[in-house]
Amino acid sequence: MEQFSAQGFAHQAETPTQILSDEHRIIERVLDAVQRLSAAPARQNLPHWQKAIEFIRGFADQCHHCKEEQVLFPALEAHGIPTEDGPVGMMLQEHEEARSHVRAMMDALARIAAGEESAAAGLFDNAGQYLRLLREHIQKEDEVLFRLADEVIPADEQKRLLQEFENHEVKEVGPGAHEKYLKIASELESATG
Repeated sequence: MEQFSAQGFAHQAETPTQILSDEHRIIERVLDAVQRLSAAPARQNLPHWQKAIEFIRGFADQCHHCKEEQVLFPALEAHGIPTEDGPVGMMLQEHEEARSHVRAMMDALARIAAGEESAAAGLFDNAGQYLRLLREHIQKEDEVLFRLADEVIPADEQKRLLQEFENHEVKEVGPGAHEKYLKIASELESATG
């Protein structure tokens, strides 16, 4: 399965966790851009904020988190890693918390676009909480959950999971999605750098 690394170069992924970890590097690039956006007046950066939200909803959530939720996490559970009261349950809870912050950011952006300057405080507050949550979440997945997955999921099943990832991308995200989101990440880096 051809995937794109954090730098945007195509490579053959060997494991599902390698794909997800590479996607984390791309997400971190946008988190850094959001942090820089949070240090400037919101109204003058509305198009960049909207691009960041498009990336977060399309890539971080629909593409990345859904692969975890629909493919990796069920495989972990099938190999004895409990969803309830375990690391998978914590990751699912954090995905929902992240979605809540994104909805609040979208609401604040709509209010700012309508001329309500005071909504910037809510935007920046939710962006800050989202950034902290996602950075800690990524670290937990990279350092704990993905290592656990590599240990408990046999190599032949990991190959099947790679195919399921590819099927998810085609069915749920669509062709060219990675290229589109890599371009958005680069645009945000350039605009905020």
